[in-house]
Amino acid sequence: MMPRTAILLSVLLLCVGTAAARDNDRFAKADPEIKKWFDSLASKKGPCCSDADGFAVSDVDWESKDGHFRVRLEGQWHDVPDDAVITVPNRVSRTMVWPIKYAETTVIRCFMPGAMT
Repeated sequence: MMPRTAILLSVLLLCVGTAAARDNDRFAKADPEIKKWFDSLASKKGPCCSDADGFAVSDVDWESKDGHFRVRLEGQWHDVPDDAVITVPNRVSRTMVWPIKYAETTVIRCFMPGAMT
């Protein structure tokens, strides 16, 4: 019982401890089906914790090179780990990122590429 409780608490803290929501559920408020889809998103690192914990990234703030992604957060470029990339089709067309900030370190939990225009 104790290990299961610890795991659930860790996941909860991970979702709560993520970067502040910047889109304020903007996509999910539009359509209940989109909200449900956002809530189901996960990378190989685990659940992304809904759209409230992630935010849209402008086309100039992400790039793809040799099959790998980079994203600019707060003026600094970060390599997106391959296991953080969401592989399901993007239903909102916008590039999204779910970063987690620990003191001086930013970890990309989930990244969903959009269409560069």
